[in-house]
Amino acid sequence: MALTPLVSRYRDDLRLFAGPWQKFGLVSAIVLALTFPFMVGAQWQTIGNLALIYVVAAVGLMVLSGFAGQISLGHAAFLALGGYTAAILGNRYQIPWWLIVPLGGCVSAIVGVGISFFALRLRGLYLAIVTIGLLYMVHHVLHSLPSITGGSAGISVPIYTWFGETKAESMEFYSKMAYGPVVLDFSQKLYYWFLLIAAGCVFMAKNLTRSNAGRAMMAVRDQDMAADALGINPTRTKIAAFAISSFFGGVAGVMFAMQQQYLTVDPFHLGMSVEFIAMIVIGGVGTVFGAVAGALLFALLVPLAQIVGSSIPYLETLPSAQQSTVLFSLLVCFVLITEPAGLLGIWLRVKRYFQTWPFRY
Repeated sequence: MALTPLVSRYRDDLRLFAGPWQKFGLVSAIVLALTFPFMVGAQWQTIGNLALIYVVAAVGLMVLSGFAGQISLGHAAFLALGGYTAAILGNRYQIPWWLIVPLGGCVSAIVGVGISFFALRLRGLYLAIVTIGLLYMVHHVLHSLPSITGGSAGISVPIYTWFGETKAESMEFYSKMAYGPVVLDFSQKLYYWFLLIAAGCVFMAKNLTRSNAGRAMMAVRDQDMAADALGINPTRTKIAAFAISSFFGGVAGVMFAMQQQYLTVDPFHLGMSVEFIAMIVIGGVGTVFGAVAGALLFALLVPLAQIVGSSIPYLETLPSAQQSTVLFSLLVCFVLITEPAGLLGIWLRVKRYFQTWPFRY
């Protein structure tokens, strides 16, 4: 028995959730996400917040590399720009965080549009090298402006909820507050705001895949000359992909700054960009599902490394951060060998099995 209804109209093919099982999965995910902060401790709460940040950043990179086929190793630069935008605007102008989120995305998007012009002449590894150059350029600029960015010492990230708040009034956001019968601490408040932002980004990316702009990106990814012959403008499509991807990266950077509360340039290194690429590869390139699944899996590897890493020879001598990196690298290699489509391919196998059960074809 099929789990999804027969698609007989183009309108049905464009539906976000075609069958009852997809809707059931969505409702289950919403219930789990809303109740997560009340079922875990402080450590897992932090992991949940970081997971939502990874989801937004991975979805942004998926738009560029998965949808448009443009390789980027400088995604961490857009997170750095978004994060430092949040810190500077908060310290100097006391701008509310809910306004800083889109502003941080816009700053990153402007830089992304600037770097997109290199994509018009370059592709593959040559474009990847240019994006690495962007990453080191951003590092240099942030280090060279200590009066604005704090330089190597870093900069604090204040959180204001409204215009004109004093420093003392803004501290209320960091304390526990009761919302009716529900009492939320600072980390839980961040989680629900992050959840709202992540859900919005995932929804926009999902709708992008069903739009003309998303289909144009995929056509350019598969064969840009053929897409040009069909009337698609590859130049405009690549610029749009860079703008959307860097906007999501900037939003993720603002979220990261709010979570850390103090920023230095050190976290935004080449390894962070590689981690995001690994997320979308292990999740399934070219799909929003792959970006979300890969990001969540990566976030789970940190506590897993603390549990498993201490019992594995040679791995136990490494710090916990390196243990998670090694485990994730081995997992990526294993998935690429056994299932090149990533977690999406595994999900499709399971789904196909139940759709055709009790038959094996």
